[in-house]
Amino acid sequence: MKRITKAILFMMAALFVAPKLHAQVSIGINITARIAPPALPVYVQPACPTDGYLWQPGYWAWDNDAQDYYWVPGVWVAPPNPGLLWTPAYWGYDGGVYGFHAGYWGPHVGFYGGINYGFGYGGFGFGGGVWVGNAFRYNTAVFNVNRTVVHNTYIDRTVIVNNTRVNNHTSFNGPGGVDAKPRPEELAAMKEQHIPATAQQMKHEQTAHQDKSQFASVNHGRPSKVAMNKVGGAHFTAQGQRAQAANKMNANRQPQGAQQHTQNQQQHKQNQPQHVQRQPQQHVQRQPQHQPQRQQPGAEHKR
Repeated sequence: MKRITKAILFMMAALFVAPKLHAQVSIGINITARIAPPALPVYVQPACPTDGYLWQPGYWAWDNDAQDYYWVPGVWVAPPNPGLLWTPAYWGYDGGVYGFHAGYWGPHVGFYGGINYGFGYGGFGFGGGVWVGNAFRYNTAVFNVNRTVVHNTYIDRTVIVNNTRVNNHTSFNGPGGVDAKPRPEELAAMKEQHIPATAQQMKHEQTAHQDKSQFASVNHGRPSKVAMNKVGGAHFTAQGQRAQAANKMNANRQPQGAQQHTQNQQQHKQNQPQHVQRQPQQHVQRQPQHQPQRQQPGAEHKR
């Protein structure tokens, strides 16, 4: 009887643990799409605005109603607690659909599909920095930090990934994309206790969703706002310029061109009447002087 009771308890425990482990490995798969996400944009990382912030790489999110992807800009965010690292979100192909694996916070970086996001996330692990107590040390070989604000830095170029494959900027794992499987250390990290994205991170995604220019059907996979220095902060273009400043510069250039064209037209109009007026004046003045000179010889001949 005792053996039967133990067997039943063991089976119940196995049924309880198995879904939990599966949930850890398949964390965040609640969004699916039938089409692959566009390639990852190539962009310059804005400088870290304050000490202690960590980088969340940009990613393509899915709007099921619009059946379209939209770009969530890369952004510097505050971790929920010191000592935690961010595992980026990624898309993985399985069972005929592309499933979205949400990012999460944990003591170690887990599997993120082998996607090369850059900035310390070369497809495996994380090389952007390390926690030393409650302070984060930034690796300036891959992170762009403002050293007037952040002083706890070091340089380690060995973490730089030089990936020249055609699918270097592929944004999904699976056939036609990145072929990568979790390594033992990533599997171990995936089974650790995780904290989901913070309220600020969710707000950041919602803001991108409300901006129609971020949708792939509008920007054709090339969003103009690819990164931000913080949630609710300034937008940056792929070249590292503030998006508002770049738009203002382009707006200022257009009126100048139009103004120059208008000035040229006005100048042309001013020159045209002067030419027309000058011609009759010369003709009127010469005609009376020329006519008497012709009549003078005729009068002498009649005499």
